[in-house]
Amino acid sequence: MATDNQAMSTLSLSDTLRYEILKTLVSYSENIPHPASGMAEHSRLSNTLIRWQVLAYAASIDLTIAKWFESHLDALSILHEIGYSKVVKGLWAVWAAEGHPDPLRYEQGKAIGHKAWCSGASMVDYALVTYLNSNNQSQLAIIDMHQAGIEINSSEWQAVGMQATDTATVKFCGVSASLVGKENAYLERAGFWHGAAGVAACWYGAAACLASYLTTAYQQKPNDYKAMYLGEVGTALAVTQQYLYYVADLIDTEPSLCHELTIRQLRAQIEKVARYTVEVVGQALGAAPFCHNAHFAQLSADLPVFIRQSHGAFDLQRIGELTSFLHSNSTHGRANVWQL
Repeated sequence: MATDNQAMSTLSLSDTLRYEILKTLVSYSENIPHPASGMAEHSRLSNTLIRWQVLAYAASIDLTIAKWFESHLDALSILHEIGYSKVVKGLWAVWAAEGHPDPLRYEQGKAIGHKAWCSGASMVDYALVTYLNSNNQSQLAIIDMHQAGIEINSSEWQAVGMQATDTATVKFCGVSASLVGKENAYLERAGFWHGAAGVAACWYGAAACLASYLTTAYQQKPNDYKAMYLGEVGTALAVTQQYLYYVADLIDTEPSLCHELTIRQLRAQIEKVARYTVEVVGQALGAAPFCHNAHFAQLSADLPVFIRQSHGAFDLQRIGELTSFLHSNSTHGRANVWQL
């Protein structure tokens, strides 16, 4: 995967090539640390940061590949966190979206109903899915996707950005499923939020890659306007990069805590910077890379769709609520939570 902007400028990935790259990444899954697993043995880096670096780099190549690989790694980490040790080799995915009119149900060892927003639907070997049980609690189940009785409907996926992610609604017609973990284990484990930060690392990796095109353009043909735009984007990315380092260390130092507020703030910051980078780099470089550079054009189309995995105003509302609670309980003599 190692390459540079010049080589990537003509990179137009076919579905076959995407899958071959993904298979190579998946083959290294055991070497990629789980979040909240401490410091790396032979370096001063936190394991969580190493994981995010891998995800960010994959995202800089192609956000469809990053989407699939992040979901695969997340599934393996969830199973690790809930103590499931019978993980078999193959491509995994986490499908946890709720809200379909005919939701997924579990009856006598069988999965019945629909699951929406399933990325990689036709290529995944094993799906780690959620459903609401009779107690209205979230329960995890594993489904082998190589069974009869599974119908994949991709007709609703009309996206332009992230179009290649093979996202579909999957109908399960009484297929075998295995329950794993206790009810609500998926939502209540600290790793739920650690994983949410990994998604944001993908957003950051793509934004940083787009910004590198501006750096190259300025070096090849300097002018004051490009320098100004580069200064704006570079500052935003550098500050966000430092916050990623901080949050990774925080997770590995205090692995039993979910760090919800901090991770929500991190995701909000990265979303803001990603949207800003797409806009400002586009202003600085004009139409040419959108029209003549396959890699730049694909990242620019995919990133605004991928960051909508954020929940926008709802996330900001929750950040406000958590900040108010923190201010009321933990100011330690300071006038407010932001005081130095």
